[in-house]
Amino acid sequence: MNSETNRIEYKQELTDDLEKEAVAFLNYPEGGVLYIGIEKTGTAIGVIDIDSDMLKIKDRLKNNITPSCMGLFDIATENIDSRDVIKITFASGPEKPYYIKKLGMSEKGTFIRVGTAAEPMPVKMIESLFAKRIRNSIGKIKSPNQNLTFEQLKIYYEGANKALNQQFASNLELLSEEGQYNYVAYLLADLNGMSMKVAKYEGVDRVDLMENNEYGYCSLVKATKQVLDKINVENKTLARITPKEREEKRLWNSVALREAVINAIVHNDYTSEIPPKFEFFDDRIEITSFGSLPQGMTEKEFFEGYSVPRNKELMRVFRDLDLVEHLGSGIPRILRSYGKECFKFTENFLRMTFPALEKVTPQVTPQVTPQVEDLIKILDREMNRSELQEKLNLSDRKHFRIHYLKPALEAGLIEMTKPEIPNSRSQKYRLTVKGIQIKEINQTH
Repeated sequence: MNSETNRIEYKQELTDDLEKEAVAFLNYPEGGVLYIGIEKTGTAIGVIDIDSDMLKIKDRLKNNITPSCMGLFDIATENIDSRDVIKITFASGPEKPYYIKKLGMSEKGTFIRVGTAAEPMPVKMIESLFAKRIRNSIGKIKSPNQNLTFEQLKIYYEGANKALNQQFASNLELLSEEGQYNYVAYLLADLNGMSMKVAKYEGVDRVDLMENNEYGYCSLVKATKQVLDKINVENKTLARITPKEREEKRLWNSVALREAVINAIVHNDYTSEIPPKFEFFDDRIEITSFGSLPQGMTEKEFFEGYSVPRNKELMRVFRDLDLVEHLGSGIPRILRSYGKECFKFTENFLRMTFPALEKVTPQVTPQVTPQVEDLIKILDREMNRSELQEKLNLSDRKHFRIHYLKPALEAGLIEMTKPEIPNSRSQKYRLTVKGIQIKEINQTH
């Protein structure tokens, strides 16, 4: 194993400082991973009673840390050098500062990761984080209806062999601090006013609406499964006969598409009462969720898979029901099939645009010059002219404009972010859907 880092901590065995390490990672902007059964040197020695320790860990993290960190950690076993060890993955918590309940929100009970150690958090930082603590989470908003039932949710839990007991509302954090049903409960209840739209258009714009399906007014889990089923139907299989064999491919990568749908639903900002939406066009699918990057998270951290769950209560339920695998695993899975340019962040929304496979025709590829191919290859986000020239290692501005920029714009492979002011100093360029398709062709050859 590698040595410890700011995001990785090793423990030989389960000790009394579990909560201290957990709090430090929850308060750290990038979260982290704690291994039990590995020496400080990185040598795996294993855990004697792994099942017992895993139950103790979950119980201690559930009961000894404030605010609740349920939904913000994963516990799993890993086999390293033929030894079974425990791996605990922590997301960065949205309600910092986290602290050890019995020691209080003070330097004695509040910690943060500094280098490879958990250090007491300075009082000024504690006060600053507490002042910024997100108060408008759906766990703190009262449900507009208190007469809720959860038969659908119980059925899904039973199907996952995790039957809900009498205290399920408290255990799943479906109650406000006053003991009333919160907005999480409202979304998971059998009947609510939330629905998601799956629309289908003829062509490449929003002019000719062919289908407009609504999925909702029921448990968010049920609505999610309905959306996934509908999208799976629309994700048709294409067959192509080659000299060697019959090739079958779907319009979109199934794993990436499922992750994108779940990601949009679990991380949507429901405090706005705006649900995510899913739109099919002839050449692409667009998945739009309300709420841009979580507070304090950068685009770089987002793409690297660092997890800051916006709705930790929903995340926990979706993971209980195996709709979500591991914290932070969704975006890296999507990036295996689609580039960063498929993601667009605005002040209020996150949109994922995935081009459809069937609209990529072999005839369009030869028309692209090697220079334009090189430009498309390095364009992975909105970039200005100097950034593009630097990445291409080009110093001649005129040569870049004539042989790279102009033909790419004319072919509709890239577009300006400010087309109404072509010569703007803050002008940037990004790939169009067509450009993304060409890029994908080149990557597969």
